[in-house]
Amino acid sequence: MNRTKYMQFQPSEKNTTDIKIENCIGFTRVPLGLVGPLTIYGESKRTVYAPLATVEPTPVASCSRGYKAFQERGLSRAPVFIFRTVNDALQFYYRMPTLKPLFDASSDKTSRYARLIEVTPHIIGRTVHVKFRYTCGDAARQNIVTIATHRACQDFLKSISSKDLGIVDFQIEGQFSSYKKLSWGNVKDPRSIEVMAWDTLSSPVCREILGTRNGQMGQNINTANAIAAMFISCGQDVASIFESGWSHLTANLDEETKVLTMSLYIPSLLVGTSLELIGCYRDGKKWALAKTITAFALALDASTVSVIANDTFAASHQNLARGLPRRKL
Repeated sequence: MNRTKYMQFQPSEKNTTDIKIENCIGFTRVPLGLVGPLTIYGESKRTVYAPLATVEPTPVASCSRGYKAFQERGLSRAPVFIFRTVNDALQFYYRMPTLKPLFDASSDKTSRYARLIEVTPHIIGRTVHVKFRYTCGDAARQNIVTIATHRACQDFLKSISSKDLGIVDFQIEGQFSSYKKLSWGNVKDPRSIEVMAWDTLSSPVCREILGTRNGQMGQNINTANAIAAMFISCGQDVASIFESGWSHLTANLDEETKVLTMSLYIPSLLVGTSLELIGCYRDGKKWALAKTITAFALALDASTVSVIANDTFAASHQNLARGLPRRKL
């Protein structure tokens, strides 16, 4: 099936006036499905719906079935400094802790959100990769930390402190920050928001709603579907799905009560404030969006792993993707 026919191109001139991308010629409309309500517990209890933007059949239905069953770290940029010799690189490496106040002073001038909290050098041959870690409030835009880091490094290179260090070149990114890449670095050293969601499922619920019995269920199944769909519908940076989509699903069955506890851990979820529809708009709501996305991703995985377990996975795709009448969930 050619699903792109459902993605409508909408040319526009007057509506692109305030758009910042280059050569903007219009917009692409993606089908939007609504799932919920899902009650999220934590610092405050709230019940929310979530918009999923996708052309793939089954994620909306599967996520809806999952929620029925259930009812900060900071951003970083890692520029690289290149030196004449390894000895010069070592000298810079050991001197780095004393240079943070200089970087602080420069980066603070570029944003009212970004605040430099840590600089960590990593030496590889004649190069030193320096990871600049920031807190960014409710902002999640990589350009904030890019601009702050570039300004800090350029001011440093022009200062007396950089003289006689043997620096021969500089690049704003040395591929050490795992920016928009799938990397174990984002698990070992998370970026943006580190978040986990969990809930319990009783045996009757598993049988009646999920159509399976309780037991040990595998790892992450397809959380990228929920995360990507919510990134699109909530105005997040979709290219960050490589980092944000890494997650770990665990399940623990209490043999005595037969209650299954499922949890989903996402170490690096790159999000900012979003829609009023899901209660994640205005200051202080970035973490609320992270919790919401993780909760619905957990719901989707709980449902998907169940249809794999009871061998209805293929049938569900056939029923929902082959032109049968759509219905509300």
